[in-house]
Amino acid sequence: MSYRFVRIIVFFDLPVQTAENRRNYRMFRKFLIKNGFMMMQESVYCRMVLNQNIASNVIRNVRSNKPPEGLVQVLTVTEKQFSKMELITGSYTSEVIDSDERLVVI
Repeated sequence: MSYRFVRIIVFFDLPVQTAENRRNYRMFRKFLIKNGFMMMQESVYCRMVLNQNIASNVIRNVRSNKPPEGLVQVLTVTEKQFSKMELITGSYTSEVIDSDERLVVI
């Protein structure tokens, strides 16, 4: 079986005017982190999965846990497309090992 790695990118813009809005924002953000998403930048989270079938299940799970208000968008791209992303300004520094290898030796 061959794996075709897929990246799921979640973009969200949620209201934070009321205490209830802030609570929904925090709950959604915690949901994403608990489900393996990593923050790329504010309100943009990313997760790598093995194939499109798993991606569909993850997207369904995000859809069922979305807050009642605000905008949540999901983009699915292949790992090859994701690797072509270009950093225009700034530099990427992270202590998180971001690899598709099965075994990582530290």
